[in-house]
Amino acid sequence: MPAAEPVVVTAVFTPVEGMRDELVRRLEPAIAEVHQEDGCILYAIHDAPDGTIVMIERWASEDLLDAHSQGQAVGRLSAAIADVIASPVVVTRLRPIPAGTPEQGVL
Repeated sequence: MPAAEPVVVTAVFTPVEGMRDELVRRLEPAIAEVHQEDGCILYAIHDAPDGTIVMIERWASEDLLDAHSQGQAVGRLSAAIADVIASPVVVTRLRPIPAGTPEQGVL
């Protein structure tokens, strides 16, 4: 994927039993911080039916996503949630397959 194209990411967090609300509480400060980062277009958490928390992200480029991934906000977030997640966070970078209208066919 060329560096100048936007990139979509999912990050799936599996909370320790009974720690869902605490996980969300600890994610919230990072969200506000990351919204200020260069290249952040979307950074939002959602509840999934299986009990996981899914973060959906959209970044202006791979390079800016890489900078985010290696940045201090991610380091602080990782440390803050270490004891309330049951397994490592599953991060997936996605490449769009445009279909339909330009407005609705790509995140």
